[in-house]
Amino acid sequence: MEKTLDTFEVGETGIIKLVKGKGKIRRRLFDMGVTPNTKVTLKKRAPLGDPLEINIRHYELTLRKSEAQLIVMEVVK
Repeated sequence: MEKTLDTFEVGETGIIKLVKGKGKIRRRLFDMGVTPNTKVTLKKRAPLGDPLEINIRHYELTLRKSEAQLIVMEVVK
């Protein structure tokens, strides 16, 4: 099942399938290690839903909800 990272529940894990977006935002995500075929776990969500904290490549990364909407994930059970 595929869905975007912003729709994940805390504790849910998935594999990045596609990073949408163009230009600077896409380059920024790639520079932070957000690349296809990478495992991601949603660790925390701020009280109002923005930002999100994820675990990727053995480190914690905070993303805005608008950035997380660009990341298409495949859910890992």
